[in-house]
Parts: sequence; C-alpha cells; structure tokens
Amino acid sequence: MSSCIFCRLVEGGIPAKIVYQDEQALAFEDRNAQAPVHLLVIPKRHVASVQDCQERDQALLGHLLLTCSKVARMKNLAESGYRVVTNTGTDGGQTVFHLHFHVLGGRHMAWPPG
Repeated sequence: MSSCIFCRLVEGGIPAKIVYQDEQALAFEDRNAQAPVHLLVIPKRHVASVQDCQERDQALLGHLLLTCSKVARMKNLAESGYRVVTNTGTDGGQTVFHLHFHVLGGRHMAWPPG
C-alpha cells in the first residue's frame, strides 16, 4: 500500500465521504472543512502537484476541473458561486503532495485569500 494518504484513500485503505468518482477522479468531503461545503477533487493516479504535470496530463487536468464543476452543481453551489483552489509546494500551502483541488462554497469568499 502506498504511503501517500490520498493514494491510500483511492485504494480503499482510508475511509472517506465520497461524493463522486469515475475512472480518473475521486471527490470527497474535506475532514477539515473551511466552508459549509468543502470538497476535494483528486486524480486517482498519483501526481504530486500542478508543478509536476506534463503535456500528457492536459486531458486529466481538464477532467479534474470539469469534475470540480460537476460536484459543485451536485452540492447546489452553481448559482451562488464557489471557489476552486489548488495549492502548489510548501510556500503555496500544499500539505498533501498528491494533486488536489478544493471546491469551497456555501458562504461568501473574501479576497484576497490567505
């Protein structure tokens, strides 16, 4: 079993409140929610971060963003709005080094963040 927490989640070794999955992506509720709706969308294949993506990952990245949109609609966020965030590297706030997009909604989002 992998040492990556998100890979272990994909493999079924860690429980999660999964809201959507397909052959490439998995979306689940964040255990440390920062908004009334806080989902994580991850690729099932391990990719450490946006910085590690290559030309061959274009379709995967597009699929992940479309998945963010899909789960936002499922959680009734499309009309009021939501935020999609990915953190890259330590200074960017990344704490789990498996690419993931945060989908946050259900409240007004302030700007600038962090």
